Amino acid sequence: MPMIRDEREILSKVPAVTLGFWIIKILATTFGETAGDTVSMSLNLGYLTSTAIFAVVLVVLVGTQIAARRFHPFLYWATIVASTTAGTTLADYVTRSLGIGYTGGSALLFASVMASLLAWRLAIGSIDSDTVSSRRAEAFYWLTITLSQTLGTALSDWAADTGGLGYVGAAVVFGGLLLAVAGLALFTRVNRVLLFWAAFILTRPLGAVVGDFLDKPIDHGGLALSRPVASAVLGAVIVALILILSQKPGSHPGRARPEAA
Repeated sequence: MPMIRDEREILSKVPAVTLGFWIIKILATTFGETAGDTVSMSLNLGYLTSTAIFAVVLVVLVGTQIAARRFHPFLYWATIVASTTAGTTLADYVTRSLGIGYTGGSALLFASVMASLLAWRLAIGSIDSDTVSSRRAEAFYWLTITLSQTLGTALSDWAADTGGLGYVGAAVVFGGLLLAVAGLALFTRVNRVLLFWAAFILTRPLGAVVGDFLDKPIDHGGLALSRPVASAVLGAVIVALILILSQKPGSHPGRARPEAA
């Protein structure tokens, strides 16, 4: 019984996946883009140094999240935001500093996400976020999330630049794909785990192109808004939504299969 109780406490830290969850997630990914660019570009620290800074913050928050005994909304979303900012600068480093381009970077990062999901599936037996019932599973959960955030940044750059869609065009495409996934979830019996991860990955490039649209120069198709100001406004909206929208852990414990931590 103690094991089951501990597993349920850990499991309760994963929030219910609701419309509010997706709204905050998209805003968090947009914030991650503007905040990441603020540190790497506006402060001129570069992609590698910025990634190191955000990685330290991310590791601390993931460790705190895993060690926590119950669901803390601000801790959870702070960890999500940390993964998006780290993903922004890491993707820029991979695609730009390493010189492999947006296509090569997207392919490499997609393979990394698939490898993380496969390793998770082999180690735990399920990649369903509803069955995150051990510290090991939660570690895979955050690793996959961080890699998906990084992949999403590369995909957004690939679509907007290499694909020639521009920021608005790319936002329309990724927004349309998200609506398609929502339609599949509502009206079909397509595997819900697959749809969850598809939506989770797609929210990142959507947020990234919106962030680029806000802060990139006008001659590059953006609005040339201040990155720090845009980040501050987005951060304030995220905090407000966390307070306003219901933030409850998902109804996962009754469905979870107990496993060793």
